[in-house]
Amino acid sequence: MSTDQDLDLKEAKEEEKGKVKEEAKEEEKEPEIINEDYKEQYLRALADYQNLVRQMQKEKEEFFRYALADFLGDILPIYDNLKISVASLTEEEQASPWVIGVKHVLKQFKDILEVRRVEEIKTVGEAFDHTTMEALEGEGEVVEREVKAGYKLNGKVISPAKVIVKK
Repeated sequence: MSTDQDLDLKEAKEEEKGKVKEEAKEEEKEPEIINEDYKEQYLRALADYQNLVRQMQKEKEEFFRYALADFLGDILPIYDNLKISVASLTEEEQASPWVIGVKHVLKQFKDILEVRRVEEIKTVGEAFDHTTMEALEGEGEVVEREVKAGYKLNGKVISPAKVIVKK
């Protein structure tokens, strides 16, 4: 019986070794699993950060676009009034040095608006476009006269032109 006991003991030891080896293999896998979890968390955090950076950049651009539109709403009427004032002068008055200076300022103003991607809406002689113009008088298809200039910023209407239309 001693041999049977030895065999049983030997089998028990082998079985124990097998269990220990399996546990060791599982413990070896654990760091890999933990490493994969950390890697996954890192990649998620990185993606979240990149999305946040993109969102902040978009919001910043939008803020400046609207800030410029708000500023233009204040400054464009002054520009329009200067243009109307100079246009209403006689030829003799337009030759005076101060009017030439005002025309120069108007040119600088226009150049700055172009750089900022502000464009004046073309109206007189054009087909009436309800998306860029507001008809004050008349019903028709062609703009006869412009009462107030309209403007676009980056292709978007910030101030519709006020016009008189004819058939």
